[in-house]
Amino acid sequence: MSHHYIVMDLEWNQRPSYKPSADDGLPFEIIEIGAVKLDDDLQIVSEFQRLIFPHVYKKLHKKIAEVTHLTMDELCEKGEDFLDVMEEFLEWCGDDYTFCTWGSMDLTELQRNMVYHGMELPFEPPVLYYDLQKIYGLIRGDKAAESLDTVVGELEIPIDENRPFHRAEDDAWYTALVMQKMGFYNKENYISVDYYQLPDEEDEAYLLHFPDYDKMVSHPFDSREEALQDRHLTQLVCCKCSRPLRKKIRWFSNNQRYYYCLATCPEHGYVKGKIRIKRSDDGSYFAVKTTKMTDQQGVDIIVGKKDDIRKKRAERSRRIRQAAAQARKNAGQLTRRKILEK
Repeated sequence: MSHHYIVMDLEWNQRPSYKPSADDGLPFEIIEIGAVKLDDDLQIVSEFQRLIFPHVYKKLHKKIAEVTHLTMDELCEKGEDFLDVMEEFLEWCGDDYTFCTWGSMDLTELQRNMVYHGMELPFEPPVLYYDLQKIYGLIRGDKAAESLDTVVGELEIPIDENRPFHRAEDDAWYTALVMQKMGFYNKENYISVDYYQLPDEEDEAYLLHFPDYDKMVSHPFDSREEALQDRHLTQLVCCKCSRPLRKKIRWFSNNQRYYYCLATCPEHGYVKGKIRIKRSDDGSYFAVKTTKMTDQQGVDIIVGKKDDIRKKRAERSRRIRQAAAQARKNAGQLTRRKILEK
């Protein structure tokens, strides 16, 4: 049985205001699925496209309408039921495939829509996929999140006038062409893990090993504080020899979103850690930890972040002391004035 890559793109709608909403548990309702199937030689062997009848949002978000040129009348006339489309789509995908997307949202939103419509998720966790936007950045040697049309231009991929950008099937098709031309197999080790399905409480975390860093995705916690007290999460090990390390700089945060630490492996040198705490749909918290070997420049950056926090705390303490001193001075002046008035 041959393996295939499913390059998928989704278009979705949300409530007409500009802020996303979790109305009915579905902040983004899928209105179009487009996908291209590639073989192991990255040759296109099949395409899939369906419009989906809207159930939650009966008015198109202004920006969605502008970008996709879809209308609500078209969706209502040509759109099919989500469950029917998904049954066709999964059958079309086959038995042995890996999802590929441009960015990290599509697979999460696909699963969220499936759960909303009462479907049992057929994807065994951890759900692994290729974020081709991330891989393209790795190949370029930067972390810039380039748009698909920009990358198509950079790779000098011809634009088909019959395939406009910002429609699901056409964006999937252009993404497949980018995948063919970007040198994908040079970075195929950098697979991503989707965060919609998290490890169970009893199970171990998801652990991914890459050529130059490791990633861990934790199980859910009731609070941010509980997560940061978990020893399995906060332990740091060497990426090369898996030796547990003693921290030179303990975990700290400068913005309550990212936490950093630094350790040293006696054999391989400096190791830096970063934790990001994220919130899941049910209100629980989970953590994504990355561990990476680093050099003196990386050490200096972490030390600089730690020093910035120390300086900010010192400045905040100074302002508090000044405010307290001024309050005492004002109170003293008021007391003397009252005495003189008597």
